[in-house]
Amino acid sequence: MKDNTISFRVRYGETDQMGVVYHGNYAQYLEMGRVEWLRKLGISYKEMEDNGIILPVINLNIKYLKSAYYDDLIFVRTELKEKPSVRIEFDYMITNEREEILAEANTVLVFMSISKKRPIKCPDYILDKLDF
Repeated sequence: MKDNTISFRVRYGETDQMGVVYHGNYAQYLEMGRVEWLRKLGISYKEMEDNGIILPVINLNIKYLKSAYYDDLIFVRTELKEKPSVRIEFDYMITNEREEILAEANTVLVFMSISKKRPIKCPDYILDKLDF
């Protein structure tokens, strides 16, 4: 599986007084997409942490194209860019129910050992579930 799409409604608390989604919330939307991408593969982020692995973000880029508003139905498409090694890279497209592109984004994360506090290669149990 290389991509996955989630959907949700924008909550009031995610917006400013004009009803527009605050730009900082988009990073959380990307995280929601990544976590669900992993879950669809059969991998729980919590289980990864329990196994001593974390995935800190080392690069985040977001290009904002249109505003999202309170109560909009939002879709976050998360796509794995290439086979992971020590790093894993995702591209994202955030759209609304009118199929307008609201934002395009990219994140790079690194597999890291919690105990050693050092980067490690992508675990085989993740690589085995990918279509590469």
